Amino acid sequence: MNYDLTQIPERTEKPREQGFTMVMDKGLSVREVEDFLEVGAAYTDIVKLGWATSFVTPNLRPKLEAYKAAGIPVYFGGTLFEAFIIRGQFDDYRRLLDQFGMEYAEVSDGSIELDHDQKCEFIRQLSGQVKVLSEVGSKDAEKIIPPYKWISQMQTELEAGALKVIGEAREGGNVGLFRSTGEVRSGLVEEILTKIPSERILWEAPQKAQQVWFVKLLGANVNLGNIAPSEVVSLETIRLGLRGDTFSHFLDMDAVDPMFKPSEKPGAKPGTSMPRG
Repeated sequence: MNYDLTQIPERTEKPREQGFTMVMDKGLSVREVEDFLEVGAAYTDIVKLGWATSFVTPNLRPKLEAYKAAGIPVYFGGTLFEAFIIRGQFDDYRRLLDQFGMEYAEVSDGSIELDHDQKCEFIRQLSGQVKVLSEVGSKDAEKIIPPYKWISQMQTELEAGALKVIGEAREGGNVGLFRSTGEVRSGLVEEILTKIPSERILWEAPQKAQQVWFVKLLGANVNLGNIAPSEVVSLETIRLGLRGDTFSHFLDMDAVDPMFKPSEKPGAKPGTSMPRG
């Protein structure tokens, strides 16, 4: 950091087990990647090449090399996995991972109907080759998955060898974990957390309000994904309580400057209206 401030929540250090920021690259050029890394590399843990953009992205290898030089692993989006699976090309997909030196792979079934036992078998096979991130939830806004099924699928996919499970939201943040308006399905999230450890979940949360909600619920070191490259620094300030949305969330109001402490006079208001904790 460039200077000292007290009462800043402690962030885990890279390489992190929790507190992940997953960035979605939807087709950046090599030069755009280099510009992004100049300011965002310190706060980025992993990059997803969105859906199947890697199939059409020019200069794919130089782009992967730029991320690798910055120490940031990259993986292909789950839709690419599904595109190979539906065409009966799983072995080709595994060779592709080796061909491009991938350390991670995403297993998902958001666009196809895949038997869950078969999905777990794909996870088991791939986990012997790479680190697997498995996505739970559908990209179909009309398909509502009940909480018990989210929990069951997350549990079995972790048992099959997934490093983390991803809560589906799409790049727009308007399906799966969220309503079409972008509002968090809070009951769903809270029920999932009764059974699945938060450090094993990567929550897709592309919208600022969603990021704020998860930071307030689970703290600075919640795993968040589908973050736009231009929003990585902004997200870090949200995590640290340095943006208006979380400004007072991590403050101990007993330790702030006296002029901002709640007055003991009847009816007096504190210097800030946000809760601490």
